Amino acid sequence: METVLAFIIIFGALVFFHELGHFLFAKRAGILVREFAIGMGPKILGITRGETLYTVRLLPIGGYVRMAGEEMDAIHLQAGHRIGLLLDEKGQAKKVILNQKHVYPDILFLEVEQADLEKELYIKGYDEDEQLVNIKVARDAVVEENGRETILAPYDRTFDAKNLPNRFMTIFAGPFFNFILAFFIFTAIGMMQGVPTFEPVISEVTEDSPAEQAGMQDGDLVTEIEGQPISTWDELVESVQGSAGTALDFQVERDGEPLNFTITPELSEQSAEEVGVIGVLYQSPVEKDFFGSFAYGAEQTVFWFKEIFRLLGMLVTGQFTIDALSGPVGIYKTTEEVAQYGIFTLMSWAGMLSINLGIMNLLPLPALDGGRLMFFVLEALRGKPVDKQKEGMVHFVGIMLLMLLMIVVTWNDIQRFFF
Repeated sequence: METVLAFIIIFGALVFFHELGHFLFAKRAGILVREFAIGMGPKILGITRGETLYTVRLLPIGGYVRMAGEEMDAIHLQAGHRIGLLLDEKGQAKKVILNQKHVYPDILFLEVEQADLEKELYIKGYDEDEQLVNIKVARDAVVEENGRETILAPYDRTFDAKNLPNRFMTIFAGPFFNFILAFFIFTAIGMMQGVPTFEPVISEVTEDSPAEQAGMQDGDLVTEIEGQPISTWDELVESVQGSAGTALDFQVERDGEPLNFTITPELSEQSAEEVGVIGVLYQSPVEKDFFGSFAYGAEQTVFWFKEIFRLLGMLVTGQFTIDALSGPVGIYKTTEEVAQYGIFTLMSWAGMLSINLGIMNLLPLPALDGGRLMFFVLEALRGKPVDKQKEGMVHFVGIMLLMLLMIVVTWNDIQRFFF
């Protein structure tokens, strides 16, 4: 149950922040957001606030922000349609009723002659006295059909009506918010756990190791090796790994007192390469540093950003195969293992996953955010948008290929963890 809760919280937070980026920049651009959904599939919970429906859906495999104009949600009234209108105090239509399911006392019936519910926002038709009337439609009018209400979306409030920079940022903001979330997570770790100082302090000396035989103890601070100052653990490791079989003079500090040891690194039996080891373990000391926590958050975000790109490069060049990829099942099992090491390790895992989600979505693949951004770049280069039908076909093929990849990856996860 703890693993299930951890998975739901982590995955939910990653999806929420991703979609929040899309949502906030869509609202900033003046785009009508019809739905903000966490999860996919059938709706479990739903609440309407303002013009947006906020939902939680059954399948925890993603989420979406449904914006006006992204789908075929335009309402077209054909000549001859019989409709009902409810008017406001200005005489504008505040509700357009296509199929009457309720009884309204002040309804105006019209037989449509002409209508434009996108740009001009009017309905012209014949009333019950067979008089031709022209009714202005309010920008925030509601269209009711079979009891279902939809807020009217004037063309200037649709996604496609916005200029290229606004459309680009609305899509880019999703992955970008995943990077922001990772930064917040790593910064929170720094504030709560402390910022690693990376000082070369020995946390544990292993039994029968060269270090123990020389007299080194837990908590010793290494200050020099062969007369060269040592200020970080990486410098200590570099000096030791390249000196297998060579005696080294160590100067350490123990309880404020300087001590000297001569230690000969032995050849590691656990590494494929020939590296020297002296048999000590390391856990970086930490210190509480409010402003340093922000620097630590940025450093960790950049580190994992580079590391994930490096691994992607290995996948592209064939050093990794598709079997190395993991889907929701693999992420769940890894979350189960990571959770055993405590809250801070789990938070680090969430931060890394958030960066991974952001990078994956920025890949220039159809149906992903990166694929859509690629079409925006083409639009900027060509000076005009790519044909919508052609773009839609590319995204459709991309969705099919991604679903196939997800099935293969999930099957590999199931075989790896359960068989």
